[in-house]
Amino acid sequence: MNVFIDNKRGAPIYDQIYSQIKAQIINGELKEDEALPSIRNLAKDLRISVITTKRAYDELEREGFIYTLPAKGCFVAPKNVELLREESLKKIEEYMQKIAQLAVSCGLSKEEVVEMFMMNWEE
Repeated sequence: MNVFIDNKRGAPIYDQIYSQIKAQIINGELKEDEALPSIRNLAKDLRISVITTKRAYDELEREGFIYTLPAKGCFVAPKNVELLREESLKKIEEYMQKIAQLAVSCGLSKEEVVEMFMMNWEE
């Protein structure tokens, strides 16, 4: 598992850890039931607080990406197809909001935007 912390980014460190592990789970780099580094070991490797690492793991567990077995550690949860679909829908909605804002600023009508979308869809 590779996690890199970028201190120049505006994102909080726990969020960077959370986002990178989540992305690795979604794209299959981390496999179902694969053990994650312990909270303490990851914190030591990244030279950050255990509290920060724990917060990232707690968020991943809360969203169903990992599970914890007492005295054994944290593991990648079985992929929940519905959860992954929701994640994709959320991204699509975010892109659509940006498209709508750009379209309004360019003076495009809904019909023109739909036409552009349909042309891209067909390609």
